[in-house]
Amino acid sequence: MDWMIFQNLLVTGLLRGGLYALMAVGLALVFGVMNICHFAHGEYYVLGAYAAYFAFVTYGMNPVLAILVAALFSFLAGAITDRLFFYPLRKRSKGDWVMNAFLLTAGLSVVLQSVYRLVFGNRYRGITQYWHASINILGMTIAADRVMAFGIALAAIAAMWFFLQRTRIGRAIRAVSQDERGAMLVGIDLDRIQTLTFALGSMLAGLGGASLLSLSPAYPFGGNKPLIASWFVVTIAGLGNVQGAVIGGFIVGIFESVSYFFLGQGWQEVASLGLLILLLLFKPTGLFGTEIKSVWEK
Repeated sequence: MDWMIFQNLLVTGLLRGGLYALMAVGLALVFGVMNICHFAHGEYYVLGAYAAYFAFVTYGMNPVLAILVAALFSFLAGAITDRLFFYPLRKRSKGDWVMNAFLLTAGLSVVLQSVYRLVFGNRYRGITQYWHASINILGMTIAADRVMAFGIALAAIAAMWFFLQRTRIGRAIRAVSQDERGAMLVGIDLDRIQTLTFALGSMLAGLGGASLLSLSPAYPFGGNKPLIASWFVVTIAGLGNVQGAVIGGFIVGIFESVSYFFLGQGWQEVASLGLLILLLLFKPTGLFGTEIKSVWEK
């Protein structure tokens, strides 16, 4: 393999991995704090894509504003979802609610897909591009939309890191992820933190759908593939480990890029699943997993 091919594979893998990381961070955050196997995560990706489409196409907003509106819309939808469904479930199930929450997210996924199909139909709603330009990186000409989506993913991940590490509420989220009872004893409102966590996870998913609208149009069932990719990254990194999800996203992105080059189209998924099986056999907790499901725990 010559140097130019290596550069192309690296750039392609990093661009793909950044977007995998964005989706996986939201999923890992919800799992780490709330202990929920969130199988409706992809539907908030779709919600963000629809919101960005109507903001950009129907209301003529500029790309950045349309993507931010989609992120805000997804955040509010996540907060409302938690208060309507997960909050009552937490109250009724007390501490033993993991299986009930799993079934709820699976059902929520089916319901939201049906709602999207009823409201928007089965038509694909996408755009040609946000930005009519291309960027040259290491001799490769790449659409500006793909580069901007990567930049948005990195900015969102950096902002999330700062929020979790440097703010009072962020430290409260980390405290709840490490010890719910201890967090409650020092005065942290668990319900408020869990609602905020679910909203933030939904926002990151919606942000991914909005920023990738030109590459992946809005469609009622369009969240299935991002969901599978997110779970793949989170499982490889270690369930509930947000920092590991970032690194895992880039690992998976580069691995898929290399697999596609050597094995051909369609086989990168087979190679990825093979990697996942081997990892689960020899390191079931994932590459960065521990016995404690942590949120950016040092």
